[in-house]
Amino acid sequence: MSLFRVPRSAFRVSRRSFLAAGCGWLPSLAASAADHPDRKRACIVLWMSGGPTQTDTFDPKPGHPNGGPFKAIDTAVSGIKIGEHLPLVAKQMKHLAVVRSMATKEGDHGRATLHLRTGNLPQGAIDFPAFGSLVAREKEQPSGDLPGYVSITPRGLGTAALSAGFLGPQYAPLVVGGVGDVFGGDTTGGLRVENLDLPASVSPSRMTDRLALLGEAETDFLASRPGAATASHTSAYQRAARLMRESAAKAFDLSDEEDALRDRYGRNRFGQGCLLARRLVERHVPFVEVTLGGWDTHDNNFAQVKTLCQTLDPAWATLMADLKERGLLDTTTVVWMGEFGRTPGINPRNGRDHYPNAWSVVLGGGGIKGGQVVGRTSATGLEVEDRPVAVPDLLATVCLALGIDPAKQNLSNVNRPIRIVDQSAKPLNEVLA
Repeated sequence: MSLFRVPRSAFRVSRRSFLAAGCGWLPSLAASAADHPDRKRACIVLWMSGGPTQTDTFDPKPGHPNGGPFKAIDTAVSGIKIGEHLPLVAKQMKHLAVVRSMATKEGDHGRATLHLRTGNLPQGAIDFPAFGSLVAREKEQPSGDLPGYVSITPRGLGTAALSAGFLGPQYAPLVVGGVGDVFGGDTTGGLRVENLDLPASVSPSRMTDRLALLGEAETDFLASRPGAATASHTSAYQRAARLMRESAAKAFDLSDEEDALRDRYGRNRFGQGCLLARRLVERHVPFVEVTLGGWDTHDNNFAQVKTLCQTLDPAWATLMADLKERGLLDTTTVVWMGEFGRTPGINPRNGRDHYPNAWSVVLGGGGIKGGQVVGRTSATGLEVEDRPVAVPDLLATVCLALGIDPAKQNLSNVNRPIRIVDQSAKPLNEVLA
């Protein structure tokens, strides 16, 4: 059954959804998506490219010279304080678990990015897949028109960080850039997949016939030349054909969202990307990531972080509230992270440098017990004093929140079975709901 041909029973409206719809806030799609029996867990990763500073966001050090000029503010959970430039996220703290004790070893952007996004460092001939590809393999519904993994504005990420690796091209992310001006005068809906519309002279039925003819013409050629190149070619055409269906293309059109809601997310690529992420998980896409770059703040850190938070804070907070209002938060795990943190010490250029020794990530939403802090760093922020967390620990925790067995194995490109997460992983059981 297609994801977009749901049974009539899926559209029964509860009292809560009826009231919300009456306010113009919650379309019927939300109720059907939340209650649909085929709905599976999903993950939205907010990827902070460049390495966000933990000291100025989720592990403030007020009163210490390393703390810098920013204040710590109260959150919705008594005793938990975060940086002053995230006041809206602070109100969502009961849904969030802050991990302040990430302890990793890679301080190079490329290697650290691969480590966080695949759970592995380069190992010779093994082509490790991105974590999103692993989730897509486990959670996607093959009959759907939309892919299992979508990456929105992944600036700063190389091809290796977006690769499906040995899982094959069918699990590679659909990369969504941007079309039109998302700050104003926006007639395209902002973030869209380019070239989805058929030429005016080609009807849907004619396109179907053309694709069938192409398939017949290529059958013998593809059969005689098996391998990654032909598999990639076939996967690309099949994906493109599915995306050209009206139901799939419409998912990327933000123009049918209320202007007030789009304003709350923020009229910028990241804000509208978070809104698109909600639309995609609402339509059963299991893994979506939205990138906000600019966190490599070696110079003028505090002005840059303040500006970045003005984009991050409303988008993230609205995403959490929007998911909750639509009944989707309990089945959508939200992860905020980058490739490492930044030095607690402030350099002569008023900046913070790369620092993998002690940094923060945040987990929230489905499968996560919010309203808590895991781990502790020293008063200086230089060391982890309690509950060090490695990359496999983090990824195994996300797997379990999504209902995925981190010990499951896939056969690699060198015919070696590889676990979804390394066997060294020690999940953060205290944050799992």
